Amino acid sequence: MNTNSINNKGCSVCEQGKENYTTFIAGAFKGTEYYQYDYRHTNGELFSTVAKSLEECRKHRDEWLSNKQK
Repeated sequence: MNTNSINNKGCSVCEQGKENYTTFIAGAFKGTEYYQYDYRHTNGELFSTVAKSLEECRKHRDEWLSNKQK
């Protein structure tokens, strides 16, 4: 789900078991587009990351999930 904002007053609006993301241009990096990504685990814990692609965000999420199972 791609939305204009993934938070409300600084708090993530991501639902449990779902992902939420948006893109932004980081001026400090000469116009490079980044993804701001949130995933809320079914236990309510929030994972957030920023990366250059949605695939990279999901890879980081999958690694996070894998480490939680250990």
